[in-house]
Amino acid sequence: MSSNSIRFFDAHCDAAMKAFTGEANFLSGEGNGHVTLPSLLEGRIAVQIFACFVLSERYPNCEQDQAIAILDTICDWISASGGRMSLVETVADLAAPHEPGNSVAAILALEGGDPLRGHADNLRVFARRGVRLIIPAWADNPFSGTSFGTDKPLTPEGEKLIAIAEEEHVAIDVSHLSDRAFDDVARLATRPFLASHSNCRALCPHPRNLDNRRLHVLAERGGVLGINLSPLFLDPTTYALARPHYAALRDGAADNDVRRRATDGLQRVAPCDPIWVVRHIRHAIDIGGEDCVGLGGDLDGIPQLPAGFATAADYPRLIPLMERAGLGSRQIEKVCYGNFTRLFEQLLPDALPVQSW
Repeated sequence: MSSNSIRFFDAHCDAAMKAFTGEANFLSGEGNGHVTLPSLLEGRIAVQIFACFVLSERYPNCEQDQAIAILDTICDWISASGGRMSLVETVADLAAPHEPGNSVAAILALEGGDPLRGHADNLRVFARRGVRLIIPAWADNPFSGTSFGTDKPLTPEGEKLIAIAEEEHVAIDVSHLSDRAFDDVARLATRPFLASHSNCRALCPHPRNLDNRRLHVLAERGGVLGINLSPLFLDPTTYALARPHYAALRDGAADNDVRRRATDGLQRVAPCDPIWVVRHIRHAIDIGGEDCVGLGGDLDGIPQLPAGFATAADYPRLIPLMERAGLGSRQIEKVCYGNFTRLFEQLLPDALPVQSW
């Protein structure tokens, strides 16, 4: 199978965060961004979910304003792209022609519900601005416990958030949630949900990865697991070596100096072999079937990529690896594009009540 015949749907990136720190210019590709418009086009990414990550510790009392500023920045990229980017808010937007290599369709997401300031009803504000995915919590917050914090379940306000998300056609993303909160989402959700950038805990014990039981539940409910390209999530040896630096990065999320030192430490850990990406894909297929797995690289949100990978332009390198691992052309197409596309065709609204932005 030629990599030029495959298009990709990536379920999570933090390109907006890199832009806000001045580390990368998204439109030109200058800087050290994993995800830029040139790399998306070169990598044949047809659909990219862009995360808006705002943590209350970093932006106390101005979470909503900061999130809106980030979302506006992404929309400004679309406006300035000369037709090379479009915003996906409805099923029709997703179905519109997105020629890989020439255009990218963008979906807006909230990574963590902190911009909602503890009130589930505030999700409606962001849904009107085009947000179509929410992770209720990145770290423990008024909605949920997380894998970074406690194993607390969804709070009553978190349960309300799940109902409002479904009402507003905002996809529910369980990446970062605690195991108990995952179980609550599975109990409450009436529509499929996803884990946009998590892997298989049976292969690598990172707490953000899903165990086999929850992976099976996700698949049974029609959901999709997006394989994270971080070596810490892929390779158990890399995870063991990097765990102290990773803990410092997590615990010092609000301190730029701590984050910088921890990131430097992580970058000194040798990157893993990219075959681990395919091992997680195959394991997910073995547990949940070929419809339950896609790609959610977490690019620009992770300190390093597997060996030989540098930017989103390298996604086509996965195709020969999947072929050598015995995946057929139908399975490869589903992993790269089809499964997440099917999911969002089910979750997006047919039409908008009002113009969102």
